[in-house]
Amino acid sequence: MTVLLTGGSGLVGSHVIEALRACGHPVRALVRPAAVPTVRALGAEPVTGDVTDRAAWARAAVGISGIVHAAAFVARRTSLDAFRAVNVGGTQRAIESARAAGVPLVHLSSVAVYGRDAAFAEGPQCVTEDYAFRPLPDWDFYARSKREAELAVQLAARTGGVAAVAIRPNVIYGERDRLFAPRVVRFVRHGMVPQVGSGQNHLSCVYAGNVAAAVVTALERAREGFRAYNTTNDSDFTQREFFETFAQAAGRTVRWIPVPTPLVRAGIALYATWQSVTSPGVYPGVGRAAVGFLTGENPYNSERARAELDWRPQVPPREAIARTVRWVTRGRERGDEKPG
Repeated sequence: MTVLLTGGSGLVGSHVIEALRACGHPVRALVRPAAVPTVRALGAEPVTGDVTDRAAWARAAVGISGIVHAAAFVARRTSLDAFRAVNVGGTQRAIESARAAGVPLVHLSSVAVYGRDAAFAEGPQCVTEDYAFRPLPDWDFYARSKREAELAVQLAARTGGVAAVAIRPNVIYGERDRLFAPRVVRFVRHGMVPQVGSGQNHLSCVYAGNVAAAVVTALERAREGFRAYNTTNDSDFTQREFFETFAQAAGRTVRWIPVPTPLVRAGIALYATWQSVTSPGVYPGVGRAAVGFLTGENPYNSERARAELDWRPQVPPREAIARTVRWVTRGRERGDEKPG
């Protein structure tokens, strides 16, 4: 039977299509019209509609065996209501559809639900799935909407009628990444890469194809009730090793520019102040979260996914980075990728 997917043209969703098809699962993708060619090329059956529209879900959910909800709003300059409309409203429709069809639901969540700053203060590998959610700042519309969405999934599963799983990744890269990876490639192509702090801290990042593998296994093994899984690191790369691997894949030798952590934090604080004046609605704390990611040890523990989902990197990290760089490079050559 067919798996219904949202967010099929996005970074993780597109890899989920490939992973489901590789396992022999037919895929139906609920997408907006502009994404139809992308999901069709990946092997999914497109159904056009909005993730907040009950009628679209009803059309798409006929004869399905499971739902993977990967669609999310991640824009930076907007309102909390705009985030909630998609991230919470779309998740509510996914819950309703899973309950009506009697099928399992895998919800793509985020480690942002824990609280960005609090997690990095806990120490290496200390944030498990049982870590209590910490208060979220008013400005973090994405984290607030993702937490509300996941709590709705948890409630639905615990009150009966839905077998649900939440997958919680952190920084994701891979083919069809239009945010993080193009910026990394831009840095290494320039030949100079900032090294924040010692460069020996281990990063919390993961290849989209490996997240997709966890999604597929979670869907196949879902049972009544709720279960969450961190899928935050498929390697033990240090900050320096991670960027060196990108440079090698891009055929570049880079020069490292040491940047003291206090200087970065001071610069981020000044930038955030300037942004709050010139661009209302831009998150003032995203820079702080980026500093935590670059300078802190990975605080997230993915052992539950390894133990219960047999989660291992199906694509080794060096190969994953090579694939990512090839995709970014081809886009630049076509002129349709403009990292920065």
